[in-house]
Amino acid sequence: MSAPVITLSHVSKVYSNGTVALQDMNMTIQTGQFVSLVGPSGCGKSTVLRLIAGLGGMTTGSIEWGQSLTENHKLAFVFQEPALMPWATVMDNVRLPLKLAGEPKQKADQDVLEALQLVSLRGFERSFPRELSGGMRMRVSIARALVTKPQVLLMDEPFGALDEITRSRLNSDLLELWQEKRWTVIFVTHNIYEAVYLSNRVVVMAARPGRVVADIPIDAPYPRSEEFRTSPLYNDYCREVSARLHEAMHGTSQDHHLRTLSVGRSR
Repeated sequence: MSAPVITLSHVSKVYSNGTVALQDMNMTIQTGQFVSLVGPSGCGKSTVLRLIAGLGGMTTGSIEWGQSLTENHKLAFVFQEPALMPWATVMDNVRLPLKLAGEPKQKADQDVLEALQLVSLRGFERSFPRELSGGMRMRVSIARALVTKPQVLLMDEPFGALDEITRSRLNSDLLELWQEKRWTVIFVTHNIYEAVYLSNRVVVMAARPGRVVADIPIDAPYPRSEEFRTSPLYNDYCREVSARLHEAMHGTSQDHHLRTLSVGRSR
């Protein structure tokens, strides 16, 4: 995980109403990393994902893609809400990006079934969204992203609306998929415990205007199990991220000096 795949350099975003969402945002993501962005509400976490995805233009700065990606790099976005077509079956919902790309139906159907297998939804191909639980609808949304076989996966609080039991299960399932496929993942969350459990880096952003104020490596081995969630090391990392988030929310951190922290290495 050494080759840069995405580099944000001095990125700023000012909206037409004058709101400064991001200011001098600098961040480098390496190939295969699982990076979580945490920060106060409104600090620009989702804006970062949208800029990376090309869903909006930055005011200043640059976003560069690394040489480790193919010429036509593939990127997928999982939003906060599943945003499924209620009149379409699971199969048709997941097939949508392939249909838009003009992939032949027979090949597309094979890819859809493979994606549904990855998220444990085989057998629900003919179901409609109204017939599924919240967790299952989010699995459909993830399958719709995975069906394009992305190299980079952007996830904007995908589990925020789910109950804790479902959220915990999907966290573990997502990690298993990441370990198997080795995508590069950028994951936005407000949940410190989720960020520490999933990630090998947690990036803390300051209150608006958003910028990086701490970059905390999570030096804990994978695979991670429930034992990790109850370990002293996990609790140490959660306290460290919480402290940096508190500083970001109250303006007590040194905003223009990146702080690289590693609790685990000092143990």
